[in-house]
Amino acid sequence: MGKWTGNMPTVLLNDRQIHPIEFSKWRDAQRQFARCDKDRETVEKYKQEIQTRGLREPILLGVSDRDMAVYVGDGHHRAVALIDLGVPKFRFRWYWIKSFGVRMEREPFPYHLLGL
Repeated sequence: MGKWTGNMPTVLLNDRQIHPIEFSKWRDAQRQFARCDKDRETVEKYKQEIQTRGLREPILLGVSDRDMAVYVGDGHHRAVALIDLGVPKFRFRWYWIKSFGVRMEREPFPYHLLGL
């Protein structure tokens, strides 16, 4: 059995349900990426790719076993591109963030953690 991959509404990439792990809020990520040429170019590249071929690399979500919060562990630039474009859904994989390490999951994502 391979790594579990799912689809989820992009509107869940918000400050309540799926947080950016590297920033306190999504607007902070958007501002930072807009200020830095390299980040801005990366987001623009992903926007073009998403518009022509869709999201090729899934967003990687981490779930903390400490507080059950859900974070984007990898894919912040792709997530900002999805948000900016208003894409309705995105592909993702997920893993537990545990005190003893990280484990890519093969089981379905625990959607109840998002308050759905």
